[in-house]
Amino acid sequence: MFAALLVAGWLSGSQPATAQESGKDVFQKSCAACHSIGAGRLVGPDLKGVTDKRPEDWLLKFIKSSASLAKSGDKAAQALFEEYKMPMPDQALSDEQIRKVLAHIKETGSGAAAGKEAAAPAAQAPAVEGTPAEIKLGGELFEGKVRFANGGPSCNACHHVTSDALLGGGVLASELTLVFSRMGRQGVSAILGNTPFPVMQAAYAGKEFSDKEINALVGFLQQIDKEHARQMPKEWGWRMFSAGAGGMVVLIGIFSLAGRRRKKRCVNQDIYDRQIKSE
Repeated sequence: MFAALLVAGWLSGSQPATAQESGKDVFQKSCAACHSIGAGRLVGPDLKGVTDKRPEDWLLKFIKSSASLAKSGDKAAQALFEEYKMPMPDQALSDEQIRKVLAHIKETGSGAAAGKEAAAPAAQAPAVEGTPAEIKLGGELFEGKVRFANGGPSCNACHHVTSDALLGGGVLASELTLVFSRMGRQGVSAILGNTPFPVMQAAYAGKEFSDKEINALVGFLQQIDKEHARQMPKEWGWRMFSAGAGGMVVLIGIFSLAGRRRKKRCVNQDIYDRQIKSE
């Protein structure tokens, strides 16, 4: 479900767009879930002024494949990865479409409309917690105990969260225990409601989440994040087993040493010897 919840970059858009779409249309569809233009950082950085910071040819390469650019040794791309710890997925956008988006960013960032493309940063959003009912439903949806209304796959098919109350999840995608701390309620809700990531798009094509399901999943992930410090680590069972086995070895050693100090002859033999000696 959340195969790319940890992914963010300068332009995290990946939904295909037609050449007829305007830069604003492409931005709203592919970028606005993670980025603002002048309203501060959301899931990814604020894009106001990015066209002044980076040359167009660099932006074209980065947007198409940030990972390839970073692997090529580009210091700026590597610095972005180090800062966000999240490589951006390859983008299904043509040069023309990217140039339209960049023009829209430049126009919006320099005009009176700057900062109105997205809501306030997730870090400033009120930390509203889910209700107990929402958290319970979110956990059941995550595990697959309750099916999504539109038939999408359960989250733990690909993802894991650390919780003593849940069975282990999948390992095909990122671990989500602390995703709420990284993205906040607005960021997680935006990804679930209008994902810009190819894997989620393919898995949930025509199977979008309802608002109720999104709120439940966000509440569940917020609770998991909040409680993670109190959860047993994954290797706790093996640690307990190893400690128990070590304790048994120590006890056997102690009993063995104590046994060596016992008299090798039986008590009755000692009594018999004393009686013979006294006669």
